[in-house]
Amino acid sequence: MNTTQNPTPTQPTARVRSVGTIQGSASGQELRKPVSTAADKTFATVAHIVLGLWSFIVVAPMLWTLLTSFKTTSEIFASPFTLPAKWGFANYVNAWETAGIGRYFLNTVLVVGSALFLVMLLGAMCAYVLARFRFPGNRLIYYALLAGLMVPVILAIVPLFFILDGFGLLNTLPGLTITYVAFALPFTVFFLYAFFRSLPYEISEAAQIDGASDWRTFFSIMLPMARPGLASITIFNFLGLWNQFLLPVALNTDEPKYVLSQGLARFASSAGYDVDFGALFAAVVITVLPVLVVYVLFQRQLQGSVSQGTMK
Repeated sequence: MNTTQNPTPTQPTARVRSVGTIQGSASGQELRKPVSTAADKTFATVAHIVLGLWSFIVVAPMLWTLLTSFKTTSEIFASPFTLPAKWGFANYVNAWETAGIGRYFLNTVLVVGSALFLVMLLGAMCAYVLARFRFPGNRLIYYALLAGLMVPVILAIVPLFFILDGFGLLNTLPGLTITYVAFALPFTVFFLYAFFRSLPYEISEAAQIDGASDWRTFFSIMLPMARPGLASITIFNFLGLWNQFLLPVALNTDEPKYVLSQGLARFASSAGYDVDFGALFAAVVITVLPVLVVYVLFQRQLQGSVSQGTMK
């Protein structure tokens, strides 16, 4: 008696069902796409209009300043919104050499560059220790640094004047650099403190198991991991220090040691009504250009740090 065993169609049937389920779910997802309502379209239109107006308000003065920097004073007063009759860099040469913007620019680069390096190094080290280590007085030091954020700069001008004068640092670039570091350090520690706390502890523990010291762990492992946060706070500190005006005016009254903010104010007021406005606008462009360059170079790091913070 021959017996034949019928093939069981369980597997093909299951496969067909699974495929059908996947297709059904895919079609269901396609059907469940959000539909834009009239209110959503209206909101998007209004938002784009507002952003367009805001962009015009921000960009238009910058473009006008750039175009005006190529004009002569007579052209500026005759037709302020027309193109220059002759394109050239004479205004930039006059601003750089005659008005002394070149010397002020060099002083600013030295002061801001040194202060930025010191505040980033000291701020990162201080924030790392306060965030990753527990010791007596940890919270006290952290809150004392935060208290520095609540002190207005104008209230510290007179004490700073006498302190720098007592140390022989008044009207000197090193004295101005130290003052910049002191005022930028609290915000740097506050910003990086939360960033270092969010980094995984397993990595630092693995480095210690492998024999790495605390210094090696910080500089070789933890500091590179905090690169997005460092880039963000670098931009903020650079903008604040580069555009600083009150501290240099009060603590740096020696004209050869002026920074750019002081140099622009002196250039605008020294000639009375006989100001070379073309060279003045060229000096403004020279002052603003490094800020734009730094932001363009670090904007991706800034966006990455913001997105990384929202994902944690």
